[in-house]
Amino acid sequence: MTPFTTTRRVEFGDTDMAGIMHFSNFFRFMEVAETDFLRARGLSVSWLDDGVKWGFPRVSATCDYAKPALFGDVLTVAVTLEKVGKKSVSYRFDFTNQRGEPVAVGRMIAVFCRSAGPEQIESLEIPNDVRARLEGQP
Repeated sequence: MTPFTTTRRVEFGDTDMAGIMHFSNFFRFMEVAETDFLRARGLSVSWLDDGVKWGFPRVSATCDYAKPALFGDVLTVAVTLEKVGKKSVSYRFDFTNQRGEPVAVGRMIAVFCRSAGPEQIESLEIPNDVRARLEGQP
């Protein structure tokens, strides 16, 4: 499967005093890239349907850093769907800067859930229609 790509500029507020993007902001960039990926497939990370809240809350997120991202850099984030399991989705996020240099690699696992309230979250099998959209099938 060809990775989905999106871009995002490193803004001043994303950086520390040295102009280097703070490590925690890579997770925000991954979340934006995931949202863009899902939107491109007609899905969302969270939605309401007949009064029931559905979504893909994260259960794991990691990021390994290779090179600093600097204020003003335009990062390309390539989202690869590594695995669609019974209830979970595993993503890989490859960050490169405008010079094509690898900056970081992140991974995230999200679980398909429904919620009747903040303390009533239940994981479920990913429905076939959602699975097909995730995998880029019409």
